[in-house]
Amino acid sequence: MNTIEKALNNLNPDDKLSRDEPIFSGNETKQTLELPWDVMSNKGMLTPEKGRSQIAEEMRAIKRPLLRFSSNSAGLQNDHKNIIMVTSSVPGEGKSFSSINLAVSIAMEMDKTALLIDADVAKPSIGKYLGYNHRKGLVDYLMGDEPDLSELFLKTDLPKLTILPAGKQHHYSTELLASENMRILLDELATRYHDRIVIFDSPPVLATSEAQVLANQMGQVVVVVEAVKTTQLILKEALEKISGANIAGLVLNKSRVKAGGSYYGYGYGYGYGHKPEDE
Repeated sequence: MNTIEKALNNLNPDDKLSRDEPIFSGNETKQTLELPWDVMSNKGMLTPEKGRSQIAEEMRAIKRPLLRFSSNSAGLQNDHKNIIMVTSSVPGEGKSFSSINLAVSIAMEMDKTALLIDADVAKPSIGKYLGYNHRKGLVDYLMGDEPDLSELFLKTDLPKLTILPAGKQHHYSTELLASENMRILLDELATRYHDRIVIFDSPPVLATSEAQVLANQMGQVVVVVEAVKTTQLILKEALEKISGANIAGLVLNKSRVKAGGSYYGYGYGYGYGHKPEDE
């Protein structure tokens, strides 16, 4: 048996997770993370006191169709419509920035809670924005190192927002994300709480293979596009690679609103199942 075969075998231990074994136990989280609201605000991100700001209104326009679609059949077995993946074509387009803003906006809903998962396991960045260092998380759970997912969750001082860090890096992260343990986890996340929306911050589609694996397991996929910089050719290539997924829409990020001024503005385009024309 060669080295790769041994490594792959280690990804599927005999004590695989089973539907007869609880993924969650005890209190869902024992830690509270105080988010750096001032730093986030200075970066143009959504914060609780910005309820009437332009960024708040833009996020409302983005989240509303996502929430509407997620509630169509929420709670049904193997239904992942409440699991939303946020990705981009290439690095630097603002997908993590957008993931966090979306999660914060959803957490401010009256009847929803948000779980933000850093699934960019090769290059996690949620912690850099939200002020926490490397922690155990998704990869550790999929490896079987932490059987109780509740121990990995970070509760935040925004009461309805919880975070699952990426965890340790692993050479076979793509195989982990495509594993049976991942399928079981997604089924549990989709059905355990009727009011929960799960946001996966995914790697860029053209940068790694993980995004393609994730996209096919998500209920909805949002693709962030950087205004001016992202070409139609790059975007078309990325969309083709995840063409089998439910692409909910495109988010135009870093758009200009007036001469001499730019900000992380958003625009929302392309509805469910609608693909851009080949131009």
